[in-house]
Amino acid sequence: MIDLEDFLHRLPNDVGGQPSPAFARVEHALAPWEKRCHALADVLDYHKLISTEEKRRGVEALGAEVINRLSYYERWASAFAVLLFQKGVLTPTGLAEKMIEIETRWSAEQPPADVAAT
Repeated sequence: MIDLEDFLHRLPNDVGGQPSPAFARVEHALAPWEKRCHALADVLDYHKLISTEEKRRGVEALGAEVINRLSYYERWASAFAVLLFQKGVLTPTGLAEKMIEIETRWSAEQPPADVAAT
């Protein structure tokens, strides 16, 4: 039986001592974007923009519903964005514009589908 008082004060990632379903641990290579996200965490920490503790709190602040929908590094990226917005380092508009710029540049560099298939 779970103690209601304890449950109400637990953060979404605080699952220590709680029962969990069986899971299969699967080793996998990180995708390039996941490696970049991890490197970004190191850069943000090195430049004293976001500490490891702030990142942890940022992930927890996403809430249980969001945490459960996102992958590990998606949580990190989301937390980084929110924290950098709060600190005034980034704006949502600035981030959206940069994402569009990168997507446009990447799309222009890709060969047409009919050429890529040959």
